[in-house]
Amino acid sequence: MDMRSLLTLSVLLALVREDKGEKPAVSLLPRFPDVFVGDDVTLACKGGGGPIKWLINGIPLSHQDSLMILTAVTSKNNGNYECERAGSKSDPYRLTVEELEPHAQLSPSIGGAVMTKGGGRNLVLQVDDDPTGWKCFVLRGKRGFMLGTTVDKMKKRAVIFAELKEAKRATFWCKNGTRRSNAVTLKMTELRVMLEPPAVPALMGESVALRCAVWGGKAETAIFYKDKLLIANITKDTYIITNATQDHTGQYRCHATYRYSHISAEAALQEGDSDAQELNVIGGPPATTVYSTSPESLECFCRDCPADCTSYYWYHTLLNDSFARRKLPENTDIITIKEGGLFSCRMKCGKGFSRFSKVYKAKPRPESVNVLPIMVAAILMILGVLIVVLIALKRRRRGGGSVQATAQGKDKKKDGDYEQIQLTDQAVYHTLGENKDKDKADGGYEALTKRQEEGMYHTLGENTDKVKAEGGYEALKKRQEEGMYHTLGAAESQGQGEGQGQSEGQGGYEALKSVKAEVYQTLSSADSKTPAGESEVGYEQLPQKDKDYEAVAVEENPYEELKAGQQDKKQMSKEKE
Repeated sequence: MDMRSLLTLSVLLALVREDKGEKPAVSLLPRFPDVFVGDDVTLACKGGGGPIKWLINGIPLSHQDSLMILTAVTSKNNGNYECERAGSKSDPYRLTVEELEPHAQLSPSIGGAVMTKGGGRNLVLQVDDDPTGWKCFVLRGKRGFMLGTTVDKMKKRAVIFAELKEAKRATFWCKNGTRRSNAVTLKMTELRVMLEPPAVPALMGESVALRCAVWGGKAETAIFYKDKLLIANITKDTYIITNATQDHTGQYRCHATYRYSHISAEAALQEGDSDAQELNVIGGPPATTVYSTSPESLECFCRDCPADCTSYYWYHTLLNDSFARRKLPENTDIITIKEGGLFSCRMKCGKGFSRFSKVYKAKPRPESVNVLPIMVAAILMILGVLIVVLIALKRRRRGGGSVQATAQGKDKKKDGDYEQIQLTDQAVYHTLGENKDKDKADGGYEALTKRQEEGMYHTLGENTDKVKAEGGYEALKKRQEEGMYHTLGAAESQGQGEGQGQSEGQGGYEALKSVKAEVYQTLSSADSKTPAGESEVGYEQLPQKDKDYEAVAVEENPYEELKAGQQDKKQMSKEKE
């Protein structure tokens, strides 16, 4: 056998060996135990060589690459997938998409689905329980890697740093046993202008934001295109679809003008186009709704959920931290609001969950005040006030009719000055001087005293035991019927000789006038020609600092006039003696 024949035989044997030993096979990447709506998955055709043909449910597809990428899968992607190489067909692979959401949620902390080459961003994993047992992975092409995580047990979340390395796209996900999160796909661009669609699929009926970003700067104007057709020319960098439908699915790109004015104030205006990015709008899982049944109650309702959706999951999020979500212990359709914040719910349905409801914002409830300590404090204060009042009343009753003694000699001055007194009761007392032990005619005055049964008396001097006193005065007595005051000298005593008691001298009278508030008492004789304070037998004037009278306070009690007749008789009897 010649050399040519041996070469031909070896080639035929190699082809037969390859056909028998390496039959094509379809595999799923990542190797999810269950595929949920919205996932990005890859079907890989392994083995064999030569051109590749793909079939779904026996129908040939135009795709000819060994990897078939399916983005934002739905139930429409269900079916049997086969690949054929060199006449050899693989076994069918059955793809079933669950129209539910997975257990945990993975999403970017900021930004969308597109990053610049060499860039990276954080992805946040939110779970209902302890995130410690969760592990996160990345698929770049056909190779998968496990990533390190930073766990926050208090907030029940974990953070991973996502980067593409040299890959054009990468898919990130996390799992804990058979439970897993959704998949997030990030894409790389080498252009300065980039269109950023959401990192997760857009859902029908919700708002979608498409941002035209500039690496290291900000777009001044932006033009947006869908499937190469102009849709918007705005002065903002973001185009918002308010109510997404299936018609919004397509390829989007943007054209932006920008300048790096933060680097230089005279920076030149630049412009550029972005890569085309795919936007998928899907129906998604059935959605729950939260509405208020009362000011303190919320109800979770799901109209389109299947029959196996039986459990309720409630979540509370703080107003200042959208990632600080925690699962509430309630497993009923109605709950009571205990604090302010964002509330949402979903239902457990077989292998997955319904869609999260839109959040319900509850205002913080006013903190309840424990009134018991306040009441106890108020009662104690009232008791304290009552005790003080009772003690004050008791002391007042003990000293009800007494007059505090004035300090002898401390405030007393020469020439008949007044002596200071202190008032401790309701009546008014005026001490004009004490003359009990004095025989000299110094014009001293005797202290006023009070008698409760007769009203107020003003003692101007005691004349019973003093014969030599010059100008002694007789006490005024109260008369309830009249408000007039009698003169302090007897009219009949005028004209008699000197040295015969009070009736002698010029006999000046002092008129008392009642004005309810003040009584003025003239202490010198109005008829005397001798200056006040110098009369030998007249009345001695009180030193009043430029006043000839003294103000005596009364409590609106008029005094009766002096009984002149009785006083005259007493004077005459003394003169005879």
